[in-house]
Amino acid sequence: MSFSIKEMAQKARVASRQLAKLSAQKKNAVLASIADNLVSMSDRILAANQQDLANGRAAGLSEAMLDRLALTEQSLAGIAGAVRQIASQDDPVGSIRDIRRQPSGIDVGKMRIPLGVIAMIYESRPNVTIDAAALCFKAGNAVVLRGGKEALHSNLALAECIHLALQAHGLDPHAVVVIPDPDRAIMNELMTLNQYIDLIIPRGGEGLIRFVSENSRIPVIQHFKGVCHLYVDKAADEVKALGLLTNGKTQRTGVCNALETLLVHKEIAPTFLPMAAAMFDERKVRVHACAQSLGYFHNAEPASEADWDAEYLALEIAVRIVDDYQQAVEHLEQYSSGHTEVIATQDYSTAQQFIRDINSAVVMANASSRFSDGGELGLGAEIGISTSKLHAYGPMGVESLTTEKFVVLGDGHIRQ
Repeated sequence: MSFSIKEMAQKARVASRQLAKLSAQKKNAVLASIADNLVSMSDRILAANQQDLANGRAAGLSEAMLDRLALTEQSLAGIAGAVRQIASQDDPVGSIRDIRRQPSGIDVGKMRIPLGVIAMIYESRPNVTIDAAALCFKAGNAVVLRGGKEALHSNLALAECIHLALQAHGLDPHAVVVIPDPDRAIMNELMTLNQYIDLIIPRGGEGLIRFVSENSRIPVIQHFKGVCHLYVDKAADEVKALGLLTNGKTQRTGVCNALETLLVHKEIAPTFLPMAAAMFDERKVRVHACAQSLGYFHNAEPASEADWDAEYLALEIAVRIVDDYQQAVEHLEQYSSGHTEVIATQDYSTAQQFIRDINSAVVMANASSRFSDGGELGLGAEIGISTSKLHAYGPMGVESLTTEKFVVLGDGHIRQ
């Protein structure tokens, strides 16, 4: 397949200038067309997805990877709904804040503007193709999308929905470039095109993110692994805590907001861990337990140091009993990946202390880690969950895909 990524990036840069000037109404109309196309073209998209799933099974993809790859009528309707929710949000582009008069007499404010051209490098989730395109478009950015080879047919079918909508509204189709060739050499070249691309967001396994971070000439926002923790405090409601554990660990295992480590205060362990063990047995969850907690489980393995860093993405969890709240915090400070941490406690002051002490991208009190998602947090969708403490941290929605410029208003003012 003959494909020039440099030429596509150049065309995306040209298209980005058109997008930056679009009205909110025009952008919302295009997004509505994309959502409509997702529904009307669902048979074609699902047929392409079945081809990818068949290829994935033949290639020996894990169940977690196949789960991420799969599309259904219901999930397509959900993706279309997310696009409509993005359209319904306020457009940040052009908004001005903090206008203040300076001693010189000039008025100074900051205006939101698009970043320009964003490149996404991601693996098996085809929904990222739509989420990223819709969010970037709403924020006035062009986007270059490089999905994994395992989702190639799905991504190309989804790209058709987008391009038909852009063409129907008289817009440059290069506003959204979906790379049709999964050749690794194209990805490597993409990471060198800093004259056309303003930001790269890798989304996938830790190996992919490290590779992009180490080899890109373009600024990178990292989405490292989700080693998410639940700490069950001595003042927890045990039934509620068990619900958080069950939902966080077993609802969907192959996602970055699933729980990977359970920390339990020693005072509540004798009553809570038997409940957790029964649930793990019922759900067939494999347990890696610390020495103090090992006896609560039937077939647990002794936890190693590597288990505290593990992102299992499977029915598997590490369990540790901690002496007190401070030891739980120290564990998180040492092993957290900066994604999502949860405390279960009915003590308001402890909950507030946890929220202050823990600086992961999302910190929760008495709510499931599964809510650590752009849609659930009111963003409509997310382009990724940033674990880089840059301009964006946590789930990234439309506003995170913009920056600010200074705006100065005067009336012939000159500097003295």
